Amino acid sequence: MHMNERYEKLLFKPGHTACAGCPIPIIVRTVLNTLGKNTIVAFGTSCLEIISSQYPYNAWGVPAMHSAFENTAAIASGIEAAQKKLGNKVNVVAFAGDGGTFDIGLQALSGMVDRGHNVLYVVYDNESYANTGIQRSSATPFGAWTTTSPVGKKIRGNKTFKKPLALMMAAQGAKYVATASISHLPDFKRKVQRAAEIEGPKFIHVLNPCPTGWKFDSSLTVDVAKLSVETGLWVLFEIDHGKFRITYKPKEFKPVRDYLMLQRRFKHLTDEEINKIQERVKEDWSMYEGLEGVKI
Repeated sequence: MHMNERYEKLLFKPGHTACAGCPIPIIVRTVLNTLGKNTIVAFGTSCLEIISSQYPYNAWGVPAMHSAFENTAAIASGIEAAQKKLGNKVNVVAFAGDGGTFDIGLQALSGMVDRGHNVLYVVYDNESYANTGIQRSSATPFGAWTTTSPVGKKIRGNKTFKKPLALMMAAQGAKYVATASISHLPDFKRKVQRAAEIEGPKFIHVLNPCPTGWKFDSSLTVDVAKLSVETGLWVLFEIDHGKFRITYKPKEFKPVRDYLMLQRRFKHLTDEEINKIQERVKEDWSMYEGLEGVKI
């Protein structure tokens, strides 16, 4: 096959302008390659928009519509409704970052789920507004440095733990909800495949380690993602029609310190603060294990 023919078959093309070590292209390619060519994408203002579609360049190999920060889910809802009216069977996918999902876009996402649109919404979570200067979002973890949760004598980084958005989407009635990681791609692909089988609103929350915002070497992206899972800080689960299931359990949890100390955004943490995070991991796992098999 000629090089140009191979290039044309790619659903998310090389030549984008992602930072070194950025996992967003891995996330987008995993979703699109799993769903196939019969897919339409809505994507909000975010790192993804900057790296994929700055005029006159375009990395998309499927129809893709850029929306504002706050209305990705609304645009995807409109696309889905139009395709249904036309009688077309097509995968509609929305991509957005944590700022455009947890905060600015939450109302549109809630409306999409409430109306029951057959859309797969994928949030790539780099735990800050990385595209606009690394400001805090409600996905920012406890203790993390950002430009709006600085570290000094009175403020010790972000004061709150992450918003439990996946559980919120399940509680609202999304047909399928899952968390995923680029370090566990077979698990990620299976969840995308399962979402494609289901009619109605679907939500997949993918951790997106950001070398620029998290302050780690760009060669360590997959290692950081894997450590988030192996320390128990990032729990891989799915909620299929309300039924909760953990999809990966570490055989032996690594200490959260191993994960935190790879990232300079956490370098200021004291032993006491690290122990607080470790205790939160234990509490969360106790909760999640208690949910297994339960209808949410």
